[in-house]
Amino acid sequence: MNQEVLLEVTKEHLETGLRGVPVGYCVTSSVHPEKGLFYADHPISEVADWAPARVIYLLYYGKEATKEELAEFKKSLHKRSACSEKTLNYITKLPREGHPMALFSAAILILGMEELTGDYREDCLNLIAKLPQLTAAVINYHAGWGETPPSRSELGYMENFSQMVRVPNRSENLTRVFRIFNILHYDHGGGNLSTFVGKAVASGLEDLYGSIAAAMNALAGPRHGRANQECLHFVEKMLSDVGPEATEKQVEEAIRGKLSRKELVYGFGHAVLRVEDPRATVQYRLAEQLYPDHPLVKMAFLIRRAGTKVLKENPKVACPYPNVDAISGSLLTAAGFPYPEYYTVLFGLSRAVGIAIQIVYERCEARGCKGTPIVRPKYLYKHRQ
Repeated sequence: MNQEVLLEVTKEHLETGLRGVPVGYCVTSSVHPEKGLFYADHPISEVADWAPARVIYLLYYGKEATKEELAEFKKSLHKRSACSEKTLNYITKLPREGHPMALFSAAILILGMEELTGDYREDCLNLIAKLPQLTAAVINYHAGWGETPPSRSELGYMENFSQMVRVPNRSENLTRVFRIFNILHYDHGGGNLSTFVGKAVASGLEDLYGSIAAAMNALAGPRHGRANQECLHFVEKMLSDVGPEATEKQVEEAIRGKLSRKELVYGFGHAVLRVEDPRATVQYRLAEQLYPDHPLVKMAFLIRRAGTKVLKENPKVACPYPNVDAISGSLLTAAGFPYPEYYTVLFGLSRAVGIAIQIVYERCEARGCKGTPIVRPKYLYKHRQ
């Protein structure tokens, strides 16, 4: 799907966040404006129900595993899956104040301090294998849910995470929702903020753990990974404002009112897509199947229809359709995980996989195995009046 792109950089490209400026290759995934996200050459809707290890193999090797290859890959992840006792103990010495993404980033740095090999490929696989236990330990400690149970990676990648994170009053479908959320968020091309930051830091030959910790700090912002948290608050506020028995017309009027007051309407639009995000479609379908009567799910569906209708009326809106964050928080809440402060951590558990694999390519395979050079864009001096 790669094509050579020639771009003349003009003044209009400056101070636009490098939007649309080609800087390299992504070997794991791609995003098509009309067709959505692909992992290798597989549309996300096709792989959403695969086992996580099967999807991770696809991203890591760029091809689908045979039965024998997948069995060996699972064995490799299993051997690597347990964090050291020292790493887990250090996590419990960190402060609980602030957003848990800060704790998550610090935990990744600690993991690297304790278990770094210095080989990007080895560290990539080690990090991927240990992420479920590391993430569960961060959430359990930050939430005050007690000691994290031992890793049981033979259960499956996200099945293991689910049994380690000590969610009170969990629902029977929570593990399934965790698993699909995890797969949908592994990767999203090479130019999103967290991925670019992770690769940029690694370009200075920072180790994999330091690079991923930097990427997670980028993910933590409300314009990036924390958007799923903001979207849930938006759905909750709409439910409070118009009530659980609201009609689509009432929701439409409420959205118009927000726009007239210059308030944000969360969960719509995308930098690349010009259709409903297929990752959102997968989650809408799952929510409709499992929780059709949950108040937040019902409201999310009303917002899906009403918001698209209203936003389509504005010709300046390039993508008036829901993105992946529009339904994820409502689905997680319905599944028995009503803890939005941890939704970005769940995003990080997932996205760190794709970023780590992209770092391996840029450090070990790009430019005939020389690796990409250190990131050093040109800035022009501008005199401030």
